[in-house]
Amino acid sequence: MIKRLVITGYKAHELGIFNDKHEGITIIKKALESRMIPLLESGLEWVIISGQPGVETWAAETVIDLQDDFPELQLAVITPFEEQEKNWNDAKKQAYEFILAHADYTVSLTKRPYEAPWQFIERDKFLLRNSDAILIVYDEENDGSPKFMKKMAVSYAEKSDYEVLTIAADDLQLIAEDIQRQDWE
Repeated sequence: MIKRLVITGYKAHELGIFNDKHEGITIIKKALESRMIPLLESGLEWVIISGQPGVETWAAETVIDLQDDFPELQLAVITPFEEQEKNWNDAKKQAYEFILAHADYTVSLTKRPYEAPWQFIERDKFLLRNSDAILIVYDEENDGSPKFMKKMAVSYAEKSDYEVLTIAADDLQLIAEDIQRQDWE
């Protein structure tokens, strides 16, 4: 049973999304919701993100929306270091602050500002050790930052009772077609 689920994926710019009005966000949120609901119905209690802009932000917003119907669902934001938002633009900072304000648990793992890439690696190891599964929005055909976490998660799953779930481009295409069909009806 999956009680603690990590969600991660592409950063917005890796998907060509540069503002919060982009139609791709609706598609990604719908895909995340459709994967989370069956997990919620079978015991999911926590969604864990590291607070990165992009898929993780949209996942957190989706969790916050789902909490109306699933009040037992909790959100954890576990960052690799303090002040990760320091160099982000105002829109990204606002979205991040909204998520932190609604999170049930927040912590920075290294208790200090960014120093080196090892902080991301330690975050990823911690997230895998402290969850039952990961849901990654990632497509093998489109390289990007999630490939490192996916590789680590697959390796971890080979040695332990761990599930690696993905949402790929084909899944997003089906959701987009569904939304389009509903708009026509």
